Amino acid sequence: MIKKKKRKTVKRRTVKKRTMKKRTVSKKTKTKKPFGGYTISFKNRKETLEQVFGKASIPPSQMTKKLWKFVKAKRLGHK
Repeated sequence: MIKKKKRKTVKRRTVKKRTMKKRTVSKKTKTKKPFGGYTISFKNRKETLEQVFGKASIPPSQMTKKLWKFVKAKRLGHK
């Protein structure tokens, strides 16, 4: 028979929690800038989806390519 070794129990110290002041959050929240790369503003644009993507059905990958082609042609991207 194999005897199992008993583990020693270690007493842990209890740590007192520090009281932290809560930050007050103002009720007015500003519009946050988009996280990450580019922001694209389509404000005051009058093009329809058919003008941007065409009338035929296309896969999402082609849709993305055409959308970026449109954004670059019209200089809508802002960094």
